[in-house]
Amino acid sequence: MPTDVLTDVLTPREAARWADRSGLPLAAARHAEVAATAQHIHTVVSVLHEIDFADTLPAPAYRLRARADVREGLPDARA
Repeated sequence: MPTDVLTDVLTPREAARWADRSGLPLAAARHAEVAATAQHIHTVVSVLHEIDFADTLPAPAYRLRARADVREGLPDARA
């Protein structure tokens, strides 16, 4: 698994630096708010990386199956 940029808590100063490097300079009053939001997103995505989706079909497969079930008079697959 790739090494994450946010291994520790993202500081407001680091958030400002990353935003500036991306061409999105932030007002000083927003540094802490943006850092907290980025840290939260990183935490959520880190948890999602741990979920094993190996046996899960892609979403279009479910939609196609649901349509086929309706045409064949079978119970709706979305229930």
